[in-house]
Amino acid sequence: MRFRHPDGSTVHVAYCTNVHPAETLDGVLAQLRDHCEPVRRCLGRDRLGIGLWLAKDAARTLITDPVALRGLRAALDRRGLEVVTLNGFPYEGFGAEEVKYRVYRPDWADTERLAHTTDLARLLTALLPDDVTEGTVSTLPLAWRTGFDEHAAATAAAALTTLSRRLDALEELTGKSIRVALEPEPGCTVETTADAIGPLTALPGDRIGVCVDTCHLATSFEDPATALADLETAGVVIPKAQLSAALHAEEPRRPEVRDALAAFAEPRFLHQTRTLTPGGLRGTDDLGEALAGDALPDDAPWRAHFHVPLHAPPAPPLTSTLHVLQEALALLVGGVRPRTRHLEVETYTWQALPPELRPRTRTQLVDGIVVELALARDLLTGLGLKELP
Repeated sequence: MRFRHPDGSTVHVAYCTNVHPAETLDGVLAQLRDHCEPVRRCLGRDRLGIGLWLAKDAARTLITDPVALRGLRAALDRRGLEVVTLNGFPYEGFGAEEVKYRVYRPDWADTERLAHTTDLARLLTALLPDDVTEGTVSTLPLAWRTGFDEHAAATAAAALTTLSRRLDALEELTGKSIRVALEPEPGCTVETTADAIGPLTALPGDRIGVCVDTCHLATSFEDPATALADLETAGVVIPKAQLSAALHAEEPRRPEVRDALAAFAEPRFLHQTRTLTPGGLRGTDDLGEALAGDALPDDAPWRAHFHVPLHAPPAPPLTSTLHVLQEALALLVGGVRPRTRHLEVETYTWQALPPELRPRTRTQLVDGIVVELALARDLLTGLGLKELP
């Protein structure tokens, strides 16, 4: 979906296809047919933006086979879909029965991460709509925190510097400007927006910035106004933001609250859990760990990294952090100029929800995504943006 900002610029809204993970190009083409086009039709739109996830094998096929790349672009056009942003965080295996820590490999100290992200940038220049010259790729925030030493940090910094130069050369070659955005996430080397400032201001130019994920922002109890102001003061760009909501438990000490939280402790994804104490942020790597004994203080609210459907907060005694999304969105695009022009709804956890909340059919999943996108549309029009055909 496209929206006209009051300043005259276009803001793009997409939904991320990592909710339908596929490892191969054939799987990606099936996603477009079975999910993306039906979502567009249900929304009554002539075109729909998607935040495409291309796993390693799919990306490699497209890079090595120009005919396949032209075929993907033709399929997008035929189905009324457009791509201005790619989700380059997961590398492969996002549809596995257990993802957990695997999603952080390879990290930015591994040469394969640079190669894969370069491939994604090249592919995006070919997938951008004819009237769009700017694209974005989100990526992991350097690495998972453990085992990432000074040597790894230096290697990652060198890789990002190389990437920045490659993106400059890519624009000279194609006329398309691609920016990459590190996505701060709890438990990673760059857990918060504040953590991103040092590594990013050390890089040349402004090709690489921050992807503000509002679930991650909320999980780490970051104040959106402070976070965005600090990024602006430091001169760090925000190429992209992801609209998502975290799981919130106001009174985790109560047995009924812990029972409700336990229903969201599942084996596939990592659900980092945080609480804000007088001594600062405390956390565990997963929700199950937080619920086990006294691993986490329970006299203040908990938030868990579980992407809750935007329109469907869990039943009491739990809720979501939709209000953080709303506050961040107002700051991102509600001012005299947008701080980012690429927004992506990223609820990849539909099939990880408690069984009674999961969509049971393809149609139910499509319907849920449609309602999420409609909510995002309403939030944007409420901020004064105008939906475009």
